[in-house]
Amino acid sequence: MKVTLLGSGTSTGVPRINGDWGACDPSEPRNRRTRVSIVVENDAGARLLVDTPPDLRDQFLRNKITNVDGVFWTHDHADHCHGIDDLRALRYGRSGPIPGYGVEETVRRLKARFSYVFAGEHGYPTIVKLEVLDRLRLFAGFTVNWCVMPHGPAKSTGYRFGCDDKSIGYATDFSEITSEMVTLFKGVDLLVCDCLRREEHPTHANLAMALELGKRCKVGKIVLTHLDKSMDYKTLSGEVPAGVQVGYDGMVVAA
Repeated sequence: MKVTLLGSGTSTGVPRINGDWGACDPSEPRNRRTRVSIVVENDAGARLLVDTPPDLRDQFLRNKITNVDGVFWTHDHADHCHGIDDLRALRYGRSGPIPGYGVEETVRRLKARFSYVFAGEHGYPTIVKLEVLDRLRLFAGFTVNWCVMPHGPAKSTGYRFGCDDKSIGYATDFSEITSEMVTLFKGVDLLVCDCLRREEHPTHANLAMALELGKRCKVGKIVLTHLDKSMDYKTLSGEVPAGVQVGYDGMVVAA
Protein backbone atom coordinates (compact mmCIF):
# COMPACT_ATOMS: atom_id res chain seq x y z
CA MET A 1 0.00 0.00 0.00
CA LYS A 2 1.23 3.50 -0.78
CA VAL A 3 0.13 7.11 -0.52
CA THR A 4 0.71 9.93 -3.01
CA LEU A 5 0.62 13.49 -1.71
CA LEU A 6 -1.19 15.29 -4.52
CA GLY A 7 -0.89 18.56 -2.60
CA SER A 8 0.97 19.50 0.59
CA GLY A 9 0.20 23.18 1.11
CA THR A 10 -2.01 25.34 3.25
CA SER A 11 -5.26 26.99 2.09
CA THR A 12 -3.44 29.70 0.10
CA GLY A 13 -0.75 27.40 -1.28
CA VAL A 14 2.94 28.29 -1.60
CA PRO A 15 3.70 30.76 -3.02
CA ARG A 16 0.61 32.82 -2.28
CA ILE A 17 -1.19 34.27 -5.27
CA ASN A 18 0.75 37.54 -4.87
CA GLY A 19 4.05 35.67 -5.26
CA ASP A 20 4.86 35.64 -1.54
CA TRP A 21 7.15 32.68 -0.76
CA GLY A 22 7.69 33.69 2.86
CA ALA A 23 10.69 31.80 4.24
CA CYS A 24 10.53 29.19 1.47
CA ASP A 25 13.31 29.14 -1.11
CA PRO A 26 11.70 29.65 -4.57
CA SER A 27 14.52 27.68 -6.21
CA GLU A 28 13.59 24.52 -4.28
CA PRO A 29 10.83 22.73 -6.28
CA ARG A 30 9.52 20.97 -3.15
CA ASN A 31 8.52 24.35 -1.72
CA ARG A 32 5.89 24.87 -4.44
CA ARG A 33 2.76 23.57 -2.74
CA THR A 34 -0.80 23.16 -3.91
CA ARG A 35 -3.74 22.56 -1.58
CA VAL A 36 -3.75 19.26 0.35
CA SER A 37 -5.12 15.97 -0.91
CA ILE A 38 -3.88 12.39 -1.10
CA VAL A 39 -4.45 9.20 -3.04
CA VAL A 40 -4.09 5.86 -1.25
CA GLU A 41 -3.43 2.84 -3.47
CA ASN A 42 -3.08 -0.90 -2.84
CA ASP A 43 -1.25 -3.58 -4.81
CA ALA A 44 -4.44 -4.48 -6.66
CA GLY A 45 -4.54 -0.96 -8.11
CA ALA A 46 -7.56 0.30 -6.15
CA ARG A 47 -7.33 4.03 -5.44
CA LEU A 48 -8.99 6.16 -2.78
CA LEU A 49 -8.95 9.96 -3.09
CA VAL A 50 -9.15 12.07 0.06
CA ASP A 51 -10.54 15.56 -0.59
CA THR A 52 -11.05 17.54 -3.79
CA PRO A 53 -9.01 20.76 -3.52
CA PRO A 54 -9.15 23.61 -6.07
CA ASP A 55 -5.92 22.31 -7.66
CA LEU A 56 -7.27 18.80 -8.29
CA ARG A 57 -7.16 18.86 -12.10
CA ASP A 58 -3.49 19.82 -12.21
CA GLN A 59 -2.70 17.33 -9.45
CA PHE A 60 -4.29 14.49 -11.43
CA LEU A 61 -2.44 15.49 -14.59
CA ARG A 62 0.94 15.80 -12.88
CA ASN A 63 0.54 12.43 -11.17
CA LYS A 64 -1.06 10.68 -14.18
CA ILE A 65 -4.17 9.71 -12.22
CA THR A 66 -7.10 8.91 -14.50
CA ASN A 67 -9.44 7.07 -12.14
CA VAL A 68 -10.32 6.57 -8.49
CA ASP A 69 -12.58 4.00 -6.87
CA GLY A 70 -13.97 6.32 -4.22
CA VAL A 71 -13.68 9.76 -2.65
CA PHE A 72 -13.50 10.54 1.07
CA TRP A 73 -13.88 14.09 2.40
CA THR A 74 -12.33 15.36 5.62
CA HIS A 75 -14.57 18.44 5.78
CA ASP A 76 -16.16 21.09 3.58
CA HIS A 77 -13.68 23.98 3.79
CA ALA A 78 -12.94 25.49 0.38
CA ASP A 79 -9.35 24.25 0.13
CA HIS A 80 -10.59 20.69 0.63
CA CYS A 81 -13.66 20.58 -1.61
CA HIS A 82 -13.84 23.36 -4.22
CA GLY A 83 -12.21 21.23 -6.92
CA ILE A 84 -15.13 18.82 -6.79
CA ASP A 85 -16.21 19.62 -10.35
CA ASP A 86 -12.99 18.03 -11.64
CA LEU A 87 -14.51 14.67 -10.73
CA ARG A 88 -16.76 15.04 -13.79
CA ALA A 89 -13.95 13.80 -16.05
CA LEU A 90 -13.57 10.68 -13.88
CA ARG A 91 -17.28 9.94 -14.31
CA TYR A 92 -16.94 9.55 -18.09
CA GLY A 93 -17.14 5.90 -19.13
CA ARG A 94 -18.37 4.70 -15.74
CA SER A 95 -21.63 2.79 -15.49
CA GLY A 96 -22.59 4.75 -12.38
CA PRO A 97 -21.54 7.63 -10.14
CA ILE A 98 -18.33 7.62 -8.13
CA PRO A 99 -18.87 6.51 -4.50
CA GLY A 100 -18.23 9.30 -2.02
CA TYR A 101 -18.21 9.44 1.79
CA GLY A 102 -18.05 11.88 4.68
CA VAL A 103 -19.49 12.39 8.14
CA GLU A 104 -23.10 13.56 8.35
CA GLU A 105 -22.33 17.28 8.64
CA THR A 106 -19.88 17.22 5.74
CA VAL A 107 -22.37 15.33 3.56
CA ARG A 108 -25.10 17.84 4.38
CA ARG A 109 -22.92 20.85 3.57
CA LEU A 110 -21.52 19.39 0.35
CA LYS A 111 -25.00 18.52 -0.91
CA ALA A 112 -26.22 22.03 -0.17
CA ARG A 113 -23.29 23.66 -1.99
CA PHE A 114 -22.85 21.29 -4.95
CA SER A 115 -26.30 19.79 -5.47
CA TYR A 116 -25.74 19.08 -9.18
CA VAL A 117 -22.77 16.82 -8.37
CA PHE A 118 -24.92 14.50 -6.30
CA ALA A 119 -28.24 14.69 -8.13
CA GLY A 120 -27.44 15.54 -11.75
CA GLU A 121 -29.37 18.13 -13.73
CA HIS A 122 -30.27 19.23 -17.28
CA GLY A 123 -29.48 15.81 -18.69
CA TYR A 124 -26.09 15.54 -17.00
CA PRO A 125 -25.61 12.40 -14.88
CA THR A 126 -24.96 12.27 -11.16
CA ILE A 127 -21.20 12.51 -10.65
CA VAL A 128 -20.89 11.22 -7.08
CA LYS A 129 -23.17 9.06 -4.96
CA LEU A 130 -22.53 10.62 -1.55
CA GLU A 131 -23.20 8.66 1.62
CA VAL A 132 -22.60 9.08 5.34
CA LEU A 133 -19.67 7.09 6.69
CA ASP A 134 -21.61 5.64 9.64
CA ARG A 135 -21.31 1.90 9.02
CA LEU A 136 -18.63 1.81 6.33
CA ARG A 137 -15.79 -0.49 7.34
CA LEU A 138 -14.64 -2.03 4.03
CA PHE A 139 -14.25 -0.39 0.63
CA ALA A 140 -12.46 -1.50 -2.55
CA GLY A 141 -10.18 -3.89 -0.66
CA PHE A 142 -9.34 -1.42 2.13
CA THR A 143 -10.45 -1.36 5.74
CA VAL A 144 -11.75 2.11 6.59
CA ASN A 145 -11.84 3.62 10.07
CA TRP A 146 -12.30 7.24 11.05
CA CYS A 147 -12.87 9.73 13.85
CA VAL A 148 -13.93 13.36 14.16
CA MET A 149 -11.13 15.76 15.08
CA PRO A 150 -11.30 19.32 16.51
CA HIS A 151 -10.46 21.96 13.87
CA GLY A 152 -10.78 25.15 15.92
CA PRO A 153 -14.54 25.86 16.05
CA ALA A 154 -15.14 23.37 13.21
CA LYS A 155 -14.56 19.63 12.81
CA SER A 156 -12.46 17.53 10.45
CA THR A 157 -12.41 13.78 9.85
CA GLY A 158 -9.29 11.69 10.35
CA TYR A 159 -8.99 8.44 8.39
CA ARG A 160 -7.17 5.14 8.78
CA PHE A 161 -6.95 2.89 5.71
CA GLY A 162 -5.66 -0.68 5.94
CA CYS A 163 -4.73 -3.41 3.49
CA ASP A 164 -2.61 -6.59 3.78
CA ASP A 165 -1.54 -5.86 7.37
CA LYS A 166 -0.37 -2.34 6.46
CA SER A 167 -2.02 0.89 7.54
CA ILE A 168 -1.99 4.56 6.53
CA GLY A 169 -3.42 7.32 8.69
CA TYR A 170 -4.43 10.77 7.46
CA ALA A 171 -4.84 13.55 9.99
CA THR A 172 -5.14 17.01 8.50
CA ASP A 173 -6.78 20.16 9.85
CA PHE A 174 -6.83 19.39 13.57
CA SER A 175 -6.08 21.72 16.47
CA GLU A 176 -5.79 19.35 19.43
CA ILE A 177 -5.08 15.68 20.08
CA THR A 178 -8.02 13.67 21.42
CA SER A 179 -8.21 10.17 22.86
CA GLU A 180 -10.26 9.13 19.81
CA MET A 181 -7.42 10.22 17.54
CA VAL A 182 -4.84 8.30 19.57
CA THR A 183 -7.01 5.18 19.36
CA LEU A 184 -7.55 5.58 15.62
CA PHE A 185 -3.92 6.16 14.66
CA LYS A 186 -2.31 3.82 17.21
CA GLY A 187 0.46 1.84 15.55
CA VAL A 188 -0.14 2.94 11.94
CA ASP A 189 2.74 2.20 9.61
CA LEU A 190 2.51 5.69 8.11
CA LEU A 191 0.82 8.85 9.36
CA VAL A 192 0.37 11.81 7.01
CA CYS A 193 -0.07 14.66 9.45
CA ASP A 194 -1.13 18.30 9.59
CA CYS A 195 1.83 20.62 10.35
CA LEU A 196 0.99 24.19 9.41
CA ARG A 197 3.93 25.98 11.01
CA ARG A 198 6.24 25.98 14.05
CA GLU A 199 4.19 28.44 16.11
CA GLU A 200 0.88 27.46 17.67
CA HIS A 201 -2.23 28.05 15.57
CA PRO A 202 -5.91 28.17 16.65
CA THR A 203 -7.18 25.72 14.01
CA HIS A 204 -4.17 23.64 12.91
CA ALA A 205 -1.44 21.46 14.34
CA ASN A 206 2.01 22.97 14.60
CA LEU A 207 5.27 21.02 14.41
CA ALA A 208 5.33 20.14 18.12
CA MET A 209 1.75 18.85 18.04
CA ALA A 210 2.37 16.76 14.91
CA LEU A 211 5.41 15.14 16.53
CA GLU A 212 3.48 14.60 19.74
CA LEU A 213 0.67 12.78 17.91
CA GLY A 214 3.19 10.49 16.24
CA LYS A 215 4.88 9.78 19.57
CA ARG A 216 1.65 9.06 21.43
CA CYS A 217 0.42 6.78 18.66
CA LYS A 218 3.79 5.02 18.22
CA VAL A 219 3.54 5.30 14.46
CA GLY A 220 6.09 3.78 12.07
CA LYS A 221 6.82 7.00 10.21
CA ILE A 222 5.34 10.46 9.79
CA VAL A 223 5.01 12.63 6.71
CA LEU A 224 4.23 16.30 7.40
CA THR A 225 1.70 18.11 5.20
CA HIS A 226 -0.52 21.25 5.05
CA LEU A 227 2.67 23.34 5.29
CA ASP A 228 2.60 27.12 5.03
CA LYS A 229 5.12 29.60 3.62
CA SER A 230 7.20 29.63 6.83
CA MET A 231 8.14 25.95 6.37
CA ASP A 232 11.09 25.81 3.97
CA TYR A 233 11.60 22.22 2.83
CA LYS A 234 15.35 21.91 3.37
CA THR A 235 15.41 23.89 6.62
CA LEU A 236 12.57 21.87 8.11
CA SER A 237 14.07 18.59 6.89
CA GLY A 238 17.15 19.40 8.94
CA GLU A 239 15.08 19.96 12.09
CA VAL A 240 12.83 16.90 12.23
CA PRO A 241 13.87 13.70 14.02
CA ALA A 242 14.48 10.29 12.42
CA GLY A 243 11.30 8.69 11.12
CA VAL A 244 9.79 12.04 10.12
CA GLN A 245 9.75 13.34 6.55
CA VAL A 246 8.68 16.69 5.16
CA GLY A 247 5.97 16.14 2.56
CA TYR A 248 5.90 17.72 -0.88
CA ASP A 249 3.62 17.67 -3.91
CA GLY A 250 3.97 14.41 -5.81
CA MET A 251 5.70 12.56 -2.96
CA VAL A 252 4.99 8.81 -2.94
CA VAL A 253 5.50 6.86 0.29
CA ALA A 254 4.97 3.15 0.93
CA ALA A 255 3.37 2.03 4.19
